[in-house]
Amino acid sequence: MGKGTPSMGKRSKKVTHIKCRRCGRVAYNVSKKYCAACGFGRSSRIRKYSWASKKVNRVRYPSR
Repeated sequence: MGKGTPSMGKRSKKVTHIKCRRCGRVAYNVSKKYCAACGFGRSSRIRKYSWASKKVNRVRYPSR
């Protein structure tokens, strides 16, 4: 067991997200194996919502 607050600062040394090969953003979760930004690895469709306009592979992807 750690000693509370000082030990919490040592939690963020692991890499959670790497660059996604579909959208190019650093949002691909290494452990869950899917992209948080475009949904790659979870869905064949690009993840998009009406409240968000996002860049996929450095190209603006408008929501309809």
